[in-house]
Amino acid sequence: MLLVSVIAVTKSIPQSNADNQDSRNWYNGSMSAVIRATEVKTIISRTTLPVGDYAANPYTGCTHGCRYCYACFMKRFSGHTEPWGSFLDVKYWPEIKDPERYRGKEIFIGSVTDPYNPEEERYGRTRALLEALQGSGARISIATKSDLVLRDLDIISTFPEARVSWSVNTLDEDFRRDMDNAVSIERRLEAMRIFHRNGIRTTCFISPIFPGITKAEEIMEKAKDDCNLIWLENLNLRGGFQSDIMQYIREKHPDLLPLYEEIYNHGDRSYWESLDRELSEYAASAGLDYITNSDSISRPFDAPPAVVNYFYHEIIRKGGIRHA
Repeated sequence: MLLVSVIAVTKSIPQSNADNQDSRNWYNGSMSAVIRATEVKTIISRTTLPVGDYAANPYTGCTHGCRYCYACFMKRFSGHTEPWGSFLDVKYWPEIKDPERYRGKEIFIGSVTDPYNPEEERYGRTRALLEALQGSGARISIATKSDLVLRDLDIISTFPEARVSWSVNTLDEDFRRDMDNAVSIERRLEAMRIFHRNGIRTTCFISPIFPGITKAEEIMEKAKDDCNLIWLENLNLRGGFQSDIMQYIREKHPDLLPLYEEIYNHGDRSYWESLDRELSEYAASAGLDYITNSDSISRPFDAPPAVVNYFYHEIIRKGGIRHA
């Protein structure tokens, strides 16, 4: 039986602009997050994602409220009517039986939530998952926008081949604040730096790349000494948030509107093809391998990071294309 109870209605977060009907655009004003406790039958499930064998999400929803979040589709399975980003289900699960069965398998923590959203500091569900898996021989990958993950450096360091990724798609704090409620870019980069210096594999996930706004080369230059991988992913507009992002471009970057219309209304891929070439040339000049659509990269810890381009989602696979 699934048990759901409201445990808090807390945390000041932005609320919807009355002039915009998209329920995810709540970035101006204030409201409170609805937080519920939810009992689930299991916390680990198989995944078809190219970054792991299994996925685990200690929460449903995410109060980082990223404006472009692809995981907002999870709302329709949650029973929530609140705008995406304004609710969080805190999951409680039975004891994980025989965790050693995951030995050698990769568990991706945070495929449709941020496991280190601010509420993790209080509820500790990600920490509880790590403690349950410690010593099992499982390999873990964690995706976050937070530096709260530093709290768990001690336990993460005990997992074989652990890796942690931080999403960074700008160095401009004004644009970052327009797009999410997570910690500053500098705090993310500093957390990545600390993990890397402690011998844990790190990834700088430059995603999503906003055409004409994200300066990917500058981010790569800033991050390349503190990570083992650099992932590149384009802004992929789909679902209800496309109109919100297009309205944002119309209001804040009107000079880019024709480019966005060509890409997202007419399917023109020439911008991404050109950017692909530019970033490949930058990588070559910086002595970095440049690979398309692959997550099967094994290299010495102290080697320069490999750059992995995920622009072409429809052909993502384990064995990618290496660029000379």
